Amino acid sequence: MAESNNMTNNGDSLNYSKDECNDAACINCVNTNDMPIPVSKGLVESEEHVHSFGVCNDGDCEAGSHSKATHVPVSVNAKKLNKKRKKGSSVPKSDAADVEGAVSNQGNIHNEIAKLESALKLVTRQEPSNQPVKRIADAKHKTYKFWETQPVVGFDEKVAENCVIEEDKEVAEIRHEPYTLPSGFVWDTLNIDDDDVLKELYVLLNENYVEDDDQMFRFDYSQGFLRWALQPPGCRPEWYCGIRAAATRKLIGFISAIPATVVVYKVRRRMVEINFLCVHKKLRSKRVAPVLIKEITRRVNLAGCFQAVYTAGVILPRPLATCRYWHRSLNPKKLIDIKFSHLARNMTIQRTLKLYRLPELPSTSGVRELRESDVPQCCLLLNDYLQQFNLVPQFDADEFRHWFVPKSEIIYSFVVCQDDKITDFISFYSLPSTVMSHPVYNVLSAAYSFYNVSTRTPLPVLMNDALILAKNLGFDVFNALDLMQNKEFLEQLKFGIGDGNLQYYLFNWKCPAMDVSKVGLVLQ
Repeated sequence: MAESNNMTNNGDSLNYSKDECNDAACINCVNTNDMPIPVSKGLVESEEHVHSFGVCNDGDCEAGSHSKATHVPVSVNAKKLNKKRKKGSSVPKSDAADVEGAVSNQGNIHNEIAKLESALKLVTRQEPSNQPVKRIADAKHKTYKFWETQPVVGFDEKVAENCVIEEDKEVAEIRHEPYTLPSGFVWDTLNIDDDDVLKELYVLLNENYVEDDDQMFRFDYSQGFLRWALQPPGCRPEWYCGIRAAATRKLIGFISAIPATVVVYKVRRRMVEINFLCVHKKLRSKRVAPVLIKEITRRVNLAGCFQAVYTAGVILPRPLATCRYWHRSLNPKKLIDIKFSHLARNMTIQRTLKLYRLPELPSTSGVRELRESDVPQCCLLLNDYLQQFNLVPQFDADEFRHWFVPKSEIIYSFVVCQDDKITDFISFYSLPSTVMSHPVYNVLSAAYSFYNVSTRTPLPVLMNDALILAKNLGFDVFNALDLMQNKEFLEQLKFGIGDGNLQYYLFNWKCPAMDVSKVGLVLQ
């Protein structure tokens, strides 16, 4: 997303909000306390917010609800008195005594809060140091209680093989009953073909999925996009795994799996791609996420599949590769206005518009939209191109048709065709974001680079045409990961580097780590 904002998707596989809980078994929980810390408001004449760690747990506070926050009323008069004392001003003794008493009481309040926080940590078994980690060096000193029970590579493990971690199991060895949920919740397999159910999933993701670190933008997966992402050829209904509140039937959690043929260091394996892990914000202290992961694993295993690929914006045991998003402004004035990006130093808005200006039409002769009749030839072209990388999907014609034949406001694909031969290929998908609390704009239109093949047209030229096509379609920004050969054009075409990483992971498969330039797999 924005260079100044860390927003990971893409899509993101085990993608979730930036805040996480202190339960080492949970990778999707926010460390917030549902109950407010009691504070006597009668001690002070008036109040204003003081936020530990910059934010508070009060739902009415404009700063929002964040992890490990306390919300404490503080006497405004006490603050004014301190300012006067610093300036050497005289203060009446009676006022000073009142204020000293308020300050003393305030100290007692802080002590009581500290005791309450310690007690709450003991009750919820939270550890103060167990925070989301985004650096490998920090992750090595963190305990991952849940992931240490799973077939994944450890941080200090040296891997030379390219093989499974645990051998495939017979159906009789796999648990046949769903895992037990906390009291008050029930499993539900979502019927994605039902418009009402799909709308429920859309609402859950829109209100509880990925936000940027500053809570200014939130991914807005459309219902059409969700059907495209969740229903490729070979999909299975039982892999749309939901959790509902038993009393109200409200959807409060979800995780999905879709089938994919993945090639890892030339070894072809039928796997699943895990995506859309989401738990309602108010229920992230209930240890729901680990149960969702275990349940989708059980369901996938029953279908005879034992490996998975997923991505995450935080460090888990252990990343196979680490990518970074880059962003190219297409509508710089809007992006600056909504604070997605900012004016560079010594730049004016006019100079910025000139810097990012694009031609009206692509420069490559023969560029046109992908057609249904192009599928066999283009599928072969893409599969051949991907063979040079170490982690790639392998598409058959039906899968290629699903993922790449253009669908308005979802997927856009173009080819360069010369004498009935397709030589180059461009694709990007649409994933808008809701703009939070802006008086003019409520949607950020973002195009995400998908798969691109350059055999005749130089890659920078081809991708500049992609920018022009996206601009003409009304997109505000074009995003791309620095995987495959993308580094050849990112700086040249004026992309700016983002501030968040995207880690790739394999489940029940071990192999040597790989450079980002050898990753050829893109998850939505």
